[in-house]
Amino acid sequence: MNHQERTHAVLSASGAHRWLLCTPSARLEEQFPDTTSDAAREGTLAHELAEMKLRHYFQTKEFGKRKYNAEVKKLKTEELWQDEMDGYTEIYKDYIKTLALSFPAEPYSAIEKRVDFSQYVPDGFGTADCILLSGNTLHVIDLKYGKGVPVSAEENPQMMLYALGAYQAYSFLYDIRSIHLVIIQPRLDSISEWECPLGELLEFAEYVKDRAKLAINGEGEFCPGEKQCRFCRAKAQCRARAEENVKLAFNPDKGKLPPLISNKEMGKYLAYGEDVAKWLSDLKEHALKECLAGREVPGWKAVEGRGSRDWTDMDAAFEVLKEKGIAEEILYEKKALTLAQVEKTIGKKDFAEMVGGMVVKNPGKPTLVKESDKREAITNKITAEKAFQEEQ
Repeated sequence: MNHQERTHAVLSASGAHRWLLCTPSARLEEQFPDTTSDAAREGTLAHELAEMKLRHYFQTKEFGKRKYNAEVKKLKTEELWQDEMDGYTEIYKDYIKTLALSFPAEPYSAIEKRVDFSQYVPDGFGTADCILLSGNTLHVIDLKYGKGVPVSAEENPQMMLYALGAYQAYSFLYDIRSIHLVIIQPRLDSISEWECPLGELLEFAEYVKDRAKLAINGEGEFCPGEKQCRFCRAKAQCRARAEENVKLAFNPDKGKLPPLISNKEMGKYLAYGEDVAKWLSDLKEHALKECLAGREVPGWKAVEGRGSRDWTDMDAAFEVLKEKGIAEEILYEKKALTLAQVEKTIGKKDFAEMVGGMVVKNPGKPTLVKESDKREAITNKITAEKAFQEEQ
């Protein structure tokens, strides 16, 4: 499949977390161009490599070693190619290979399968990265190459829509009773799995049908929030989001209150402020674009930021300096690459084999996250176990 030419439905599976919560947003977004980024193009390239690896594994006769090597060679000529893509997509392939080998018989596999869930969502379709069918279980597996935040497979609307499409395609051949969803994010060392009975998926389908009917007509109530606004193309100009964030930022609770806020209130205000900060950032970015395009934003203007200096010809300049008696040692400094740069240069696998035993992972600086974060909470309060160890 040519990943660059993937088409997207108005009510896309990837945007379901948005239009299911904020139904009018899908039509509102249509007024704004659907732009891409280097990170998105890099993800597309990684998906193409991952697809080739799975085809080579599951469809060896049609996609043999010679064809596989030729296709990978083409990918390596792409501007955004990184050697580390090979290792990260290998993690994805190895997971699927291990899963397939765990079944009592070879599973049915579909790679980059276009699935249709229009029975529940008007003109609804999408592309599932990998589908495996074995026994009574439908497995839907998704590769996410980004390195932003871990994405959970639990009740994930995008994955559940893919599963609905796959169920529609294969239920007449397979007695599907269970749904197994997997999201693999190799750059975050994250594999999230979730399983549910078919009945739960079909209950979700009925909920989706009602919400999709509103969304396709641009109806329903706007429901701004950090999760649904994050990738919305209308986020900078959305009136509902603006009003919600102004309310959160400038309308504190009324009434007689103590002079100091409690920890409970602190948690509440942190949650309130999270999208306020993002909204202001989005607003400033959009206002700058408007000013640069020659359109007036009252009270604001675009100016040139602080510039920087650079050589017109560094080698020639250094030659002049050396001719004037400046020692070469003063002009250059010997600087080691960082651990991450060395690993990227020689490859993750070779790095682990050669010097993996000489690496120690230092604890990170404490940071505040939401309670839903999977990492273990830390505290400066010493535990009884540690205190006993110190006494010993």
